[in-house]
Amino acid sequence: MGRESTIKPQYEILAYVTINNNRVLASSCLTLFAEDMEASKEMTVDIAKAMKADVVQLNNGDYMVIRV
Repeated sequence: MGRESTIKPQYEILAYVTINNNRVLASSCLTLFAEDMEASKEMTVDIAKAMKADVVQLNNGDYMVIRV
């Protein structure tokens, strides 16, 4: 357990897209607020294509754009 805490993660969060404005927090990644789920999905796909990255949909409906 001690060694795992010192290992740097092998991914980078590039963007976080949400429809809940209470989840928009200051962070080092791009955090965006979308009006509805369709706009959120479209925005996420466009950002991922532009950054050549992957998309992860969270259980709460938000999206993260990550680079592995």
